[in-house]
Amino acid sequence: MTRGVWLKADDEVGDWDARRKRITTGIEAGVDWVLVDAADVQRVRELGAVNVAALGTDGVHVTNAETETVDGTEADNSDALVVGKNSEGDGTLDLPGEHAGSADISLLQREDSPADGAFVRIRGEAYESFAETAAEHAEYTLVIGEDWTIIPLENLIARIGEETTLVAGVKTAEEARTAFETLEQGADAVLLDTDDPDEIRSTIDARDAIERETLELARATVTDIEQTSSADRVCVDTGNLFEHDEGMLVGSMSRGLFFVHAETADSPYVASRPFRVNAGAVHAYVRTPDGSTKYLSELGSGDEVQIVDTEGNTRETVVGRAKIERRPMFRIQAEVDGDVIETLLQNAETIKVATPEGRKSVTNLAVDDEVLVYHEDTARHFGEAVEESIIEK
Repeated sequence: MTRGVWLKADDEVGDWDARRKRITTGIEAGVDWVLVDAADVQRVRELGAVNVAALGTDGVHVTNAETETVDGTEADNSDALVVGKNSEGDGTLDLPGEHAGSADISLLQREDSPADGAFVRIRGEAYESFAETAAEHAEYTLVIGEDWTIIPLENLIARIGEETTLVAGVKTAEEARTAFETLEQGADAVLLDTDDPDEIRSTIDARDAIERETLELARATVTDIEQTSSADRVCVDTGNLFEHDEGMLVGSMSRGLFFVHAETADSPYVASRPFRVNAGAVHAYVRTPDGSTKYLSELGSGDEVQIVDTEGNTRETVVGRAKIERRPMFRIQAEVDGDVIETLLQNAETIKVATPEGRKSVTNLAVDDEVLVYHEDTARHFGEAVEESIIEK
C-alpha cells in the first residue's frame, strides 16, 4: 500500500495569504495532495506541481440550503472533486433518516457524477454510518473526528478500508503515525491541518518511514581477494547526503549484495564526497527502493536507488549522475550461509566496506575478515526475484 499526505488548505485556514503559505510549505515538504475550495484550484497550480482536490458540489457550494455558484471550470481543473463541505458531510445540513436523499451521497451515486470523494466530519455514530455509505461510491473518503479517538478510526478502517482510499484527519505528525499504524493496515492517507512547517515535514517523514523496509543484513567471511585488470567502474552520485553509517548494496550476484559505504569519511588523499558511493563495475547489481535490482550501467539521472545503513534501515534517494571511468579493480569473494558470493570493487583506499570493527578500506581487506552483506535465497530475472534455478559464478 502506498500512503499519502493530504494538506487541508480551504477557507477555514484563513485568508489566501495564510493558505498560500501553508500550501507552499506543503509542496516544498512533499505532500501528495492539497485540499482547497474550488475557487483556489488554479492558484495552487501556479504555486507548484501537486495533486489538487477541490471541495465543492459539481461547481456549486451548498450553504444553509442556499446555493452559491462558483466557477465550474476551476473545479473541473482539479484532480479530484470532493463533496460534503457546507452540506450533510460536515453537519451544516442535518442528516436525513438513513441518509435518504442526501445531496452528498446522491451526487456520488450518479453514473455521470463529477465527484470523486466525500468529506465527512465524524460527529457521532450517525456520521460514521454516513461515511460508510459514502465510501461505497467514493474513490476517496476524507473523515475528520470532532472529538477524535482511535475507536472511530478503527471502525472505519475495519468497515471501509478496502472499499475506498480512506483519508483520516490529523493535526500532528504523531497523530499521522497513529493513523498509519491503526489495526496494522492503517489509513491509506492523512489529511493534515497545521501551519507548522516542522509538523508538515515530520508528517512526510512518517509517511516515508511506513513505506520503507528494514533489511536483515548478515556477516559474510571473506574467502578470496585478488587484484584484477582494469574495468569500467561506476560512481553513483545522489541528490541526497549520506549519514556516516549509510551506503548501498551492490554485487556481482543478485542473491548476495555487499554493503559499500558512502564516501563520507575524511581521507588524507581526497576530500570526502558524502553524496557518492563508489559502487563497483558496470555489470554489478544495485538494490532499488521497491526491492528489485538494476545494473549499475543502467543508472542515470532521475533514477531511484536504495540507501541502507549498517542496521538495515533503508530510505530512497535520487541519482544525480552515474560516473563511469576505467579503474583497476579487486575481486572480493565471501561466503555466507554456505553460499559463495562476490563482487568487483575499485582498488582505492576510499572504497570501504563494513566489518565488525567498523569501516575498512578494500585495500586493507584480508581473507577471514567479516563483511556486511544482504543475502537472499532467490534468483532474479530482469531485476525481479524469481523462483528458478540460475547459476551465477
